[in-house]
Amino acid sequence: MGDHYVYVLRCSDDSLYTGYTTDVDRRVAEHDAGEGAKYTRGRTPVELVHTEAFDSRSTAMSREYEIKQLSRRQKERLIDAE
Repeated sequence: MGDHYVYVLRCSDDSLYTGYTTDVDRRVAEHDAGEGAKYTRGRTPVELVHTEAFDSRSTAMSREYEIKQLSRRQKERLIDAE
């Protein structure tokens, strides 16, 4: 499928972080190195628990927004569905 990804990380404090990238491995490494989003900087190490691929940036960004609107329970169901 596409070159645009939405991902969910489980942080060391068991919180969930959702983001967008074009390179999942690089982005997760940035988060782990404390160079990712401000939210994850004090919550390393992080674990990649969910990814979705899309053909366009706009579709991926829309999906990122949808996931961010989900409740914790709904996000856990999304992760467990894999």
